[in-house]
Amino acid sequence: MEITYASPSNSDFAGGSSSMPMTTRPVRIIPLLHPEASSSSSSSSSSNASPLWAALSRWKSKVVSMTWIEWLELFLPCFRWIRTYKWREYLQVDLMAGMTVGVMLVPQAMSYAKLAGLEPIYGLYSGFVPLFVYAIFGSSRQLAVGPVALVSLLVSNVLSGIVDSSDALYTELAILLALMVGIMECILGLLRLGWIIRFISHSVISGFTTASAIVIALSQAKYFLGYDVERSSEIVPLIKSIISGVDAFSWPPFVMGSVILAILLTMKHLGKTRKRLRFLRAAGPLTAVLLGTIFVKIFNPSSISLVGDIPQGLPSFSIPKAFGYATSLIPTALLITGVAILESVGIAKALAAKNGYELDSNQELFGLGVANIFGSFFSAYPTTGSFSRSAVNNESGAKTGLSGIVMGFIMGCALLFMTTLFESIPQCALAAIVISAVIGLVDYEEAIFLWRVDKKDFLLWTITSSTTLFLGIEIGVLVGVGVSLAFVIYESANPHIAVLGRLPGTTVYRNTQQYPEAYTYNGIVIVRIDAPIYFANISYIKDRLREYEVEVDRSTSRGPEVERIYFVIIEMAPVTYIDSSGVQALRELHQEYKLRDIQIAISNLNRETLMTLSRSGVVELIGKEWFFVRVHDAVQVCLQHVQSLKETPKMAEPLTEERQSSFQRFLRQRAEDSSLSELESGNQTSLVTKESDPQLEPLLSRKSS
Repeated sequence: MEITYASPSNSDFAGGSSSMPMTTRPVRIIPLLHPEASSSSSSSSSSNASPLWAALSRWKSKVVSMTWIEWLELFLPCFRWIRTYKWREYLQVDLMAGMTVGVMLVPQAMSYAKLAGLEPIYGLYSGFVPLFVYAIFGSSRQLAVGPVALVSLLVSNVLSGIVDSSDALYTELAILLALMVGIMECILGLLRLGWIIRFISHSVISGFTTASAIVIALSQAKYFLGYDVERSSEIVPLIKSIISGVDAFSWPPFVMGSVILAILLTMKHLGKTRKRLRFLRAAGPLTAVLLGTIFVKIFNPSSISLVGDIPQGLPSFSIPKAFGYATSLIPTALLITGVAILESVGIAKALAAKNGYELDSNQELFGLGVANIFGSFFSAYPTTGSFSRSAVNNESGAKTGLSGIVMGFIMGCALLFMTTLFESIPQCALAAIVISAVIGLVDYEEAIFLWRVDKKDFLLWTITSSTTLFLGIEIGVLVGVGVSLAFVIYESANPHIAVLGRLPGTTVYRNTQQYPEAYTYNGIVIVRIDAPIYFANISYIKDRLREYEVEVDRSTSRGPEVERIYFVIIEMAPVTYIDSSGVQALRELHQEYKLRDIQIAISNLNRETLMTLSRSGVVELIGKEWFFVRVHDAVQVCLQHVQSLKETPKMAEPLTEERQSSFQRFLRQRAEDSSLSELESGNQTSLVTKESDPQLEPLLSRKSS
C-alpha cells in the first residue's frame, strides 16, 4: 500500500520560517492497524487479565474436549504404555533392564542408607514400595526411582543436627521427611508450579552437586580408614577430623576398600566406553558386595566392620510420627523437592525426548510426590530419580514402566530371602559403592566450559561450590540461588539496547556493533530495546537513549548533512510487555524530546503492547502516524522529513512538472517505481539511475562523496 507523506517545511522542526512549499513523494509503507477506541476500552479489563484468562480458557477447552481414555491417562499415566504395550517387542527388554538395575539397586540402597545415617534395611525399604507406586503414577518410562546419594547427604546433614543417628527418633524423622517431601511435590505438581525452580541456573546446580560429591566422598572415608570421622557437611571439620584420628589408621579396610573401588571404577569405565561390556556398569555394585563378602567369609578379619543384622521380611504399614519436628524439617524438604525437580524431572524429560514420547514435568513431579507419600507409610526415607540407574535402565533397553516393577520384585525378593547374606557385607565395600557413584558428580569439565564460554556463570559456579564446601549445604544453596537471582535481576534491570543500521542492498536493520558494514542516516537514531519495559529498567533505558542521542557515529552515516538528531526510532519487536511505569517513562521521554524538537517514532509493536499504549493515551500523544509496522517504513518517513530540512530554493531554471515533456515524466515515474520495488525486495545495492532524481529516493545506498 502506498501512503503519501508530505515533508514539512523547515519551520516545523527548526523553528524558523520559510516560504518553501512542502514537497511530497509517495512512500510505500505497510499501514499499522490501530485498535479502535471503543474496542480498546471494552476489552481493557479482559486484556489486563489476559494471561490468567487465556490460561483458564485453554484449560476449560481442554477439559471439555477430553475423552474418558484421556481422563484415565491423566490420573494413571501408566495406562499410556499399558494400552499400547507390544508384548513380543517390549517384554524381554523390560525384564532384562529391570533385573539389571534391580541387581544394581540392592547394594546401592544399603550404601545410601548408611550415608543418610540410617540402618541398611531402610535403604532396601526405600527401594521397594516407591518403585511400584511410581510405575503407576509416574509418567517417565525409563526413570529409576529410589535412594540417591545427594538426598541421603541432605537427610544426614539436617537430622544429625537434631538428634543422634543411633536414636530411634532419627529414623522417625527421616520417614516423616519423606512424607513432607511427597506432599510438597504433589502440591507443586497439581498447581503446576514447577517453573519456579527454573530461576536456579545450571551453574548453581553443577557447583552444588560438585561440592556435595566431595563432601559425600570424604564422609565415607571413615570406613576406609578404620576410625570414626566427625559427621559434617563442611569440608574443614571433615579434614581436621581425618587428620586428627590418623593414629587409629587400619590397613585392612583401607586396602580392601581401595581394591574394590578400583574394580568399580574400572567396570564403570569399561561399561561406558564399550557397548559390548555395558553390563559391567550395572554389575559393579553387586560385584563389590560379592567380593567383599567372600573375602570376609574366608579370612574373617576382625579389623573390618560389617553391616550386621538386617531384619528379614517386607516393610509393614505404619503412619509417620514425630510431627512436632515438622517445622524444623521444612527447609530441608523444600531443598530435596528442588533437587527432585532439577535432577529427576530433567533426567525424565531427556529420556522421554530420546525415546520419542511426551512428558509433562508437573505430572512427573506429582508422580514422584505420590511415590514418597506411599513410601513414608512403609518406612522409606525420601527418594527421587537416580541419574546412574536411569542411564543403565535406558541403556539396557527399557521401554516402559514394567522395568521399574521388575526392580521392585527384585528388591522384594532380597527382603524376603537374602537379608541373612547381607550381614557379612563389609562396610568399606558399601562406602566404595557410594564413592564410585559420586565421583561422576564432580563436574570439573563444566567449570572449564563455563570459564571459556561465560565468566559470569563460572563465577556463579565457583561461589556456589565454595560456599557449599566451606559453609555447609544449606548456606551454599541459599548463596548460590541468591547470587543467581541477583544476576537475573541485574540483567533485567540493565537490558541490552542496540543501535541499528541498514545492511547495504537490503531493507534489513541490524546491530551496528555486530554488523560494522551497516550504515545509519544523519539526523536519525534507530535503537532496539531487547527486553520488556517495566519499572526496574526504565531509568537505564532513558539514560541509554540520551547517550545514543549525543554519541552518534557519523563515519558510517548517510543522507542529508544535518547538525543534530531530529528523530529517534524505537524498534519494539522484543518488547513483550510494558507496565504503567514504562508508559509514564515514554510520556516523559516524548515531552523531553519535544522541547528539543526531536520526534519519537515506534515500530513493530506486538498487540498487547500496542493496546497498552493505546489505552494509556500514548499513541494519541505521540501521534498515530508515528507508529509503524517495520523499521524501514519509519526510516523512509523520517528521512523524508530530514531531507526537507536541507532543501533550498532553486531559483535558476527550476525543473517542474509543467516544463517536462510527457516522455520525460513517463521515464521519471518508471524509474522511481522500479527503484522503490527493488529497494523493498533488497535486491539492489545502488538505486541511482540516470533518469531518477536523487532527491526523490532518500534511501539510496551510496557513499557520500
